[in-house]
Amino acid sequence: MKKKLSAKPAGIKLGDLVKDVITDFTGIATSRTEHLYGCVHIGITSRGLDKDGIPVGAMSFDEQRVILVDKRDPVVSPDSKATSGGPVPGSVLRHG
Repeated sequence: MKKKLSAKPAGIKLGDLVKDVITDFTGIATSRTEHLYGCVHIGITSRGLDKDGIPVGAMSFDEQRVILVDKRDPVVSPDSKATSGGPVPGSVLRHG
């Protein structure tokens, strides 16, 4: 008998402030990826800058490792003409 896999929701919505409990990497939940065999990753984009003032970037973590820090609504620039979003060409989403 095959086991049916299902993703366990963490109650996190895109735009929320979240933290990975193992690394303490904190930022905004900007993506949620569901994989074929049940693994779910939350993409977290850091609000911090490195020593040169460059954004730290985004990392992806297993959903079970991510906790909610603060509920927030997604913020979009009022000047944005974009009708949809997605990964920026040339960007790298690292896995934690």
